[in-house]
Amino acid sequence: MSWDKYLLRPVPSAPSTYLPVLIYGTAWKKERTADLVYQALKAGFRAVDTAAQPKHYREDLVGEGIRRAIQEGAVRREDIYLQTKFTSIQGQNPDNMPYDPKASVTDQVHASISSSLHNLRPSDAPVSVEDAYIDTLVLHSPLPTMAQTLEAWMTLETYVPHRIRHLGISNCTLPVLKELYSQANIKPAVVQNRFYPDTRFDVPLRAFCRDQDIIYQSFWTLTANPELIRSQAVQSLAEHTAVSPAAALYCLVLGLGKTTVLNGTTNTSRMQEDLIAVRKVQQFTQVNPELWERMLAHFKRLTGDVAAL
Repeated sequence: MSWDKYLLRPVPSAPSTYLPVLIYGTAWKKERTADLVYQALKAGFRAVDTAAQPKHYREDLVGEGIRRAIQEGAVRREDIYLQTKFTSIQGQNPDNMPYDPKASVTDQVHASISSSLHNLRPSDAPVSVEDAYIDTLVLHSPLPTMAQTLEAWMTLETYVPHRIRHLGISNCTLPVLKELYSQANIKPAVVQNRFYPDTRFDVPLRAFCRDQDIIYQSFWTLTANPELIRSQAVQSLAEHTAVSPAAALYCLVLGLGKTTVLNGTTNTSRMQEDLIAVRKVQQFTQVNPELWERMLAHFKRLTGDVAAL
């Protein structure tokens, strides 16, 4: 496992791309999005997740926050892992979407990417759109049929590696992931799923991801798991390392291996605290490896990972 970042699977002619273990999530931030993204970057986050889905995201304001940080010299574009999504009609607000819903899936993807490149351009100069790129473009969910899903994916592939460096998929089951993996020319580099009891914590899917060098991105990690937060493993780690139970849960999820976590806090103090917590827990694992392994083993029993080992 890594406490810092993961190198994504190589793509021919694409620069090496590193995915930090904590990703700043921008869903539901609405008009606060630009300020929160700017504050997250100032706090030390170097990965940002968004989507071309006005229903839940303000991708335009994500770009504004990033440009503000770049203009102030707080960060360079090449230091940021920037991830957005193509969202199909089923996940869009019918009155506000970045493409014509009557267009073909292929044309919908083209229009969505064009919108994302504009929103996420590195500077306010209009010509900077030509320099815009996306580190990973995630298919927000499978489309209604596998044929449509593959059509969208193959359209995305035409942008790799110059405008899009890597591809991924979200809200995905293991059968769909296996089918996509078997047919794709550009294999998924990431899978972003809810980490929660209803899917039994995606144990088989995460095992497949580890075997195929795919990074699993956990979201809804706090909201959906009050029992995990109250668990002995989480509470004990929090007590031993003087971090919050939420940060302790994040770190135990990271301990599952080849896993990253979306963190959507709107508390600016907690942004920095959560980043520091990862370093604290890393130091704890080095000084107390046996105790850490016992905590992690207990946590794995709660998530079902022990059976998969």
